Amino acid sequence: MKAAAFAYHRPDSVKEAVDILAELGEDAKILAGGQSLVPMLAMRLTHFENLIDISRLDELCGIDLVDGAVRIGATTSHALVGLDDEVADSVPLLTLATPHIGHFQIRSRGTLGGAIAHADPAAEYAAVALALDARVEATSSRGHREIPAGEFFTGLWETALAGDEILTAVRFPVWPGRCGFAVEEFARRHGDFAIAGATVGVQLDGDDRVARCAIGLLGLGSTPLRGTAAERAVLGRTVTDLDDAGLAEVGRVAMGAIDDIPADLQGSAAYRAKVGSTMVARALAKALAAANGKG
Repeated sequence: MKAAAFAYHRPDSVKEAVDILAELGEDAKILAGGQSLVPMLAMRLTHFENLIDISRLDELCGIDLVDGAVRIGATTSHALVGLDDEVADSVPLLTLATPHIGHFQIRSRGTLGGAIAHADPAAEYAAVALALDARVEATSSRGHREIPAGEFFTGLWETALAGDEILTAVRFPVWPGRCGFAVEEFARRHGDFAIAGATVGVQLDGDDRVARCAIGLLGLGSTPLRGTAAERAVLGRTVTDLDDAGLAEVGRVAMGAIDDIPADLQGSAAYRAKVGSTMVARALAKALAAANGKG
């Protein structure tokens, strides 16, 4: 199939883009990398009268360390995020998540902002944003605002962005000290959407106790999720406390706190819960090992 006819707009600035969006309203959609939107248009799963292409706006692309956070422009590609030294040093969870996103062709064209704004429940960057308490920058003709990642994902493919707002950047806090990070997910084939997965960060104190824990879950709800119950179960425990049995229990706690795990052709809710529990345990084990190796 082919997409239904639409009008194509290519603004020269963010200001022009938000002005067009404000004028056209619900009949317009922002186009960045197009790796999610274009297939949906082609399959006639959605339709918009107007597409506003922001992919060539230089002001929306780039990676900077600002005020203790890594700020990544919305149109920065997955590939650039995955290869950037600043990201690897300051927010390694993004670097670890990047290879799990589709295939290299998708990572070359897809954008960080587009992935987060699309709000797919199996999106790796969205789970990282939740786990690290990232802040989403939004711009409209009315001004600018920041949205905490914990308030950003509101439903399946739905976000807190207003109809006239564009996601312009995301700020990921930098963790200091003895920290370790890991990403684990399970998919039928590499590049497929994950059946279940986990992004995990931990910080250890001088007594090898977990002083900070962040767990993002993907593929286990209608949105990416935060594993807050599992995080609480880990805080204050020593690395030696979290043996295989302890890790498995944390995984079960994470799944037990989810109200409605989806079921589809990829597996039942019980199957996804089992896979999700294992992914949490594996990612937590790797994150703890990485943090403990920095002592």
